[in-house]
Amino acid sequence: MSLEDIIANYIAQQRSLGKRYLGEANILKAFRRSVGDVPVRDIRPEMISRFVDRGATSYETRSKKYRTLAGLFFFAVTRRLLRTSPMPRRRKRDYPTFSPYIYSEAELKRLLAAVPVATEGPRLAIDADTLRTFVLLLYGAGLRRGEAMRLKIEDVDIEQSLIHVRRTKFFKTRIVPLSDSLTIVMRAFLARSGNSYSAGLESRLFSSRDGTPLCGTTLGVAFRRLCEIANIRRDGGARNQPRMHDLRHSAAVHRVTAWYRCDADLNDLLPKLATYLGHTGLAGTQRYLTM
Repeated sequence: MSLEDIIANYIAQQRSLGKRYLGEANILKAFRRSVGDVPVRDIRPEMISRFVDRGATSYETRSKKYRTLAGLFFFAVTRRLLRTSPMPRRRKRDYPTFSPYIYSEAELKRLLAAVPVATEGPRLAIDADTLRTFVLLLYGAGLRRGEAMRLKIEDVDIEQSLIHVRRTKFFKTRIVPLSDSLTIVMRAFLARSGNSYSAGLESRLFSSRDGTPLCGTTLGVAFRRLCEIANIRRDGGARNQPRMHDLRHSAAVHRVTAWYRCDADLNDLLPKLATYLGHTGLAGTQRYLTM
């Protein structure tokens, strides 16, 4: 069986377990292009090391490449397509762990104030109203960027102040409550031209200026420009700068901090927060609180 066939079978097996497996699939396809048409039995550890270390990537990216390829070759060994795995010995961590950026309330206000300037001109594919509402939803509801991008109009229940987040990690669905202020924002956004219910309940909630669904590249360009105008940055290179995903981390930290200050029962509230964030347990939520 060729490497291409093994990769296809492995991706199919992973998706049958309920995983999206999009980024990992891209890594495996890139590895296939990197090594060419060599038989799988001729793949050597140094070929894997070259691919994993290629480019000025972060430790996290290299680690993800390594884990993905290790899974592929373990699959091949268990299917008796290989006698042993060609994976090289994993090196010790030599780079610091990436720490999410926790925006202060003042920085969040600066971000929102910079939206009109950041979206000036027709060259940027997203308008000010859409970008402002998107940022507020990520922070106010603690959504992942991809979750917000995939929302449809029918997923927003304004009367109940709820959002249905469908087919997220492991194809799960969860219901996220909206605060009164965020409900007002979403109601106004839906009521404005181009975002009304007359557009069809199955239409995407957020779209570009030309009406097509938002893409990650458009949002990434807009958010980098937003941070530059709002003068929000930290030490390190471009890969260490505040991200849109950090709005979600900030929402969790700010919420728990507020509960702590009012002497709320965290043992009761933390499991609820984990559910709203889409975590299966508290581990994912608790790591936000150890910055």
